[in-house]
Amino acid sequence: MEKSCTLLIHFDKGTPAIANEIKEALEGNDDDAKVEAMKKAIMLLLNGETLPQLFITIVRYVLPSEDHTVQKLLLLYLEIIEKTDARGRILPEMILICQNLRNNLQHPNEYIRGVTLRFLCRLRETEIIEPLIPSIFQNLEHRHPFIRRNAILAVMSIYKLPQGDQLLVDAPEMIEKILTTEQDQSAKRNAFLMLFTCAQDHAVNYLLTHVDKVSEWGQLFQMVVLDLIRKVCRTNRGEKGKYIKIIISLLNALSTAVVYECAGTLVSLSSAPTAIRAAANTYCQLLLSQSDNNVKLIVLDQLNELKSSHRDIMVDMIMDVLRALSSPNLDIRRKTLDIVLELITPKNINEVVLTLKKEVVKTQSGELEKNGEYRQMLIQAIHSCAVKFPEVASTVVHMLMDFLGDGNVASAIDVAVFVREIIETNPKLRVSIITRLLDTFYQIRASRVCSCALWIIGEYCLSLSEVESGIATIKQCLGELPFYSISEEGEANESTKKVQQVNSMAASSRRPAILADGTYATQSAASETAFSPPTVVQGSLASGNLRSLLLTGDFFLGAVVACTLTKLILRLEEVQPSKVEVNKASTQALLIMVSMLQLGQSSVLSHPMDSDSHDRIILCMRLLCNTGDEIRKIWLESCRQSFVKMLSEKQLRETEEIKARAQISHAQPDDLIDFYHLKSRKGMSQLELEDEVQDDLKRATGEFTKDADDANKLNRILQLTGFSDPVYAEAFVTVHHYDIVLDVTVINRTKETLQNLCLELATMGDLKLVERPQNYTLAPESSKQIKANIKVSSTETGVIFGNIVYETSNVHERTVVVLNDIHIDIMDYISPAVCSDAAFRTMWAEFEWENKVAVSTIIEDEKEFLDHIMKSTNMKCLTAPSALDGECGFLAANLYAKSVFGEDALVNISIEKQVDGKLTGFIRIRSKTQGIALSLGDKITLKQKGGS
Repeated sequence: MEKSCTLLIHFDKGTPAIANEIKEALEGNDDDAKVEAMKKAIMLLLNGETLPQLFITIVRYVLPSEDHTVQKLLLLYLEIIEKTDARGRILPEMILICQNLRNNLQHPNEYIRGVTLRFLCRLRETEIIEPLIPSIFQNLEHRHPFIRRNAILAVMSIYKLPQGDQLLVDAPEMIEKILTTEQDQSAKRNAFLMLFTCAQDHAVNYLLTHVDKVSEWGQLFQMVVLDLIRKVCRTNRGEKGKYIKIIISLLNALSTAVVYECAGTLVSLSSAPTAIRAAANTYCQLLLSQSDNNVKLIVLDQLNELKSSHRDIMVDMIMDVLRALSSPNLDIRRKTLDIVLELITPKNINEVVLTLKKEVVKTQSGELEKNGEYRQMLIQAIHSCAVKFPEVASTVVHMLMDFLGDGNVASAIDVAVFVREIIETNPKLRVSIITRLLDTFYQIRASRVCSCALWIIGEYCLSLSEVESGIATIKQCLGELPFYSISEEGEANESTKKVQQVNSMAASSRRPAILADGTYATQSAASETAFSPPTVVQGSLASGNLRSLLLTGDFFLGAVVACTLTKLILRLEEVQPSKVEVNKASTQALLIMVSMLQLGQSSVLSHPMDSDSHDRIILCMRLLCNTGDEIRKIWLESCRQSFVKMLSEKQLRETEEIKARAQISHAQPDDLIDFYHLKSRKGMSQLELEDEVQDDLKRATGEFTKDADDANKLNRILQLTGFSDPVYAEAFVTVHHYDIVLDVTVINRTKETLQNLCLELATMGDLKLVERPQNYTLAPESSKQIKANIKVSSTETGVIFGNIVYETSNVHERTVVVLNDIHIDIMDYISPAVCSDAAFRTMWAEFEWENKVAVSTIIEDEKEFLDHIMKSTNMKCLTAPSALDGECGFLAANLYAKSVFGEDALVNISIEKQVDGKLTGFIRIRSKTQGIALSLGDKITLKQKGGS
């Protein structure tokens, strides 16, 4: 067992041999020098130095000092020094400090008395405490409340010692008497805490005697009362009725901390609907009354827990929870919406949607920086409501379609996706949605939103009037043809020559740029400023949104326009009896496509049309010129069938995730539960024991993984030294979320005593050693357990390296044994996560760090290789299983994971099977920080071979 530590001070400046300097400063008369010397001595002691010769100097020159700072540091020094020998007996020199402590307890200055009493709270040696008991009792009646409250704490600490009840036989009765006469609230709280801790029956009697006055007690006093109630009620459930009234009365306390604790106590003690409703009401009031965002997030967490266990009651509170949307903080709004969306029922859906609509309208009035992101959250929430309850779709879809032209592209895309799903799942709304979409199409300014809207127009314009309106709308947004004139092309050629001259001079400034789809392009600083399209072309930007986007070089949108026109013409052939009108519309569509091809091949724009868009437009032209029944069926039916299949798979996936979250692993009724925490821990409070027992219950019911099994523990043992070294060392590495615990076993394999043996550690990466392990003396052929804590601040592969340094009696020089390096595995900090496709693409475009790993594996099956990478990297595949079905010799999938520090890790796998059966391709990793991209790349390179 390690000795208890009551004082911890960070000190990383090493431990130089400055004992003589400290001694000289303490022997002088300068109090400031003594203060600095005492601080150095304390920090050296905490860092493992012994400084045995310093004690007598401090007794002679520091004890008599009257300076308050020196006296306080003296007490800190006495707190951390070793007071017992190896057998646990008190050291003889410790008797020297007893008289000084007695004098301090009788000192005329209140501060000296108070800090000495606080020092006694951390003293565990009864031989030193016993002579001081009469002086402690005298301070219980001192006129100053600062001394009285610390004297009560000292009595409590002494009474809790193994022999404390013998030293202070009548302490509970004495403290109870003081409690009835004490006027200071802090002193009364300490007295009640002493009874609560050491004599619970006395505390219960006092509480039940003064039930009517509980609401008048101070905040700290009331918090202890709540702790007592929780402890008593969990021990004896039959007495809950006596205390529920006290808790209910404290719900109206002035202190919000007390009110919060009352609500938590109610939930923990009772599952009655009245109690849960009162607690939920309290949380909702705190949510609105508190201005601190951290408090609101904590309260929302409590409401989220209530939602899981008492959903029926929380459903009635949904409108109160929604009022938290008034907070400007996005995290609070996001968490509020997450809670509300799981509490929606057919009874409250209309109220919730109405509130969300009002919030959407509010985002239009202000021009705040976060309004666009908040609007996107609201749109996603409304989308979710409309999918669960189709009857409300009609009330929100037309209002949201006004945001298709929103400046925030993300929210506009969400609206377009929402409209696309609603128009398929609600056939009754199809005509009104199409009409509204055609009316507002000209307002859309984002290319991706235009593409989605065009797909909707092409798939769901079914009647003659709708098809004609769709074609007319597209023509109007494209403007007059052609897109440029010959004179403009000549001007553009001259401009291009000038740009090429400038670019040739600035060739050294070229740099790669990442486009929105994740591909690379080369740009130069000179070309960005030197070239601009001809003025006539710029003047034509106002003629239509599609024309504007095409003239910026967005040829993918041009291909979408061609496909949409093709679908509309094919459908026009079915609904239009006049062949003349069909041929006329077909001719106009062909003219538009030819004009786009001419624009893509001209020099008006800065870059030509890509081959994919070119081939797509050519395919549409050939289709309009020669249409077969099979091709017509593919274009007019297969696309929508694929979309319906995608929606059904999405719904199925969400249903499976909900079932997986709700599924609980059950153990057999007759299985034994090993409460091993009750065996190994002594001196724990009832609440602590219950917390530990909950962990045991979770393990017994399968909620905890079995990482703590002995077999897995052996996998985490690392050998640090060789078997031939005089000192053998091995480490058991335990990785928590934010820190690493090294449990190092050091074995002396020699026949000599090793003195001042020290484990010296250093770190590389975002790792930091918390404290330096102290020095030890190791007997021949004996072992020692040394623990070291290391803080982790980011998901990056770190390295821990160090030495073991010791001295022997024969050799005065220090011997150094170099340890093997400990590499921290990044997989301990990464867990699978889920995000939407749109969020994945957005992050892929924004993240600047990429690591590209070439595929090199003996695995020959594409899906097997994907599964192997997922298992090796602890990531989740976002690509739907249906998209990976079939045998085409090619596989592309997106993987996603999140670290415990909130960092995102994105992976794209693109592999192809060659003729010889081998897999080739690349694995691209993107992240916001360099560390996670490099570390994941190294992990994949190491593991992708297969079979490891």
